Amino acid sequence: MYAISLGEDGAELRPLEPWHAEEFLANLERGREFIGRFIPFGSQVVDVASARETLQRYARMRADDTGGYHGIWLDGKLVGGVLTLNFDAEQGNCEVGCWLEPAATGRGLITRAMRVLIDWVVEERGIHRVEWVAAAGNTASINVARRLGMTRDGVRRQAHPYRGVRHDLEVWSILAPEWREARARAARNDH
Repeated sequence: MYAISLGEDGAELRPLEPWHAEEFLANLERGREFIGRFIPFGSQVVDVASARETLQRYARMRADDTGGYHGIWLDGKLVGGVLTLNFDAEQGNCEVGCWLEPAATGRGLITRAMRVLIDWVVEERGIHRVEWVAAAGNTASINVARRLGMTRDGVRRQAHPYRGVRHDLEVWSILAPEWREARARAARNDH
């Protein structure tokens, strides 16, 4: 349907839909332990049927205007993605998140894809507040929030019990005027 270039390395942002179930499962299998260090993302995806059901759930969320998945392809292979959840156009709020298999890390793929996604939610959908929630120990995720110009709103102490540990959750956000100013500043610096 669409493919948005994420740069000269050939990375693309595309819709991630139920018919991608086999690719989604393969992506999660390659990165299951890495992706699941801080959150149970994809833990219920154990075969093609469960992969399809997860993608169908997010397709329904997209149809209901409450969330959606977008895949990142590198060299024709699904390596991760970005997503919206808790999407509330009426209130102007949404949360964003991501996942990436280990072989694709260190290339700026999430930051580049997230810039496209945030541009869309702010400029096309009128979202005012974009939120990012990450376990305090997930420094890679927190570093993306920083690179996106987000502000750390606070810490929800020991709010996320996972794998026998109660993780602190850091809440980061950026508001539409801040996003627009950061983008304008970046554009000025490019010239």
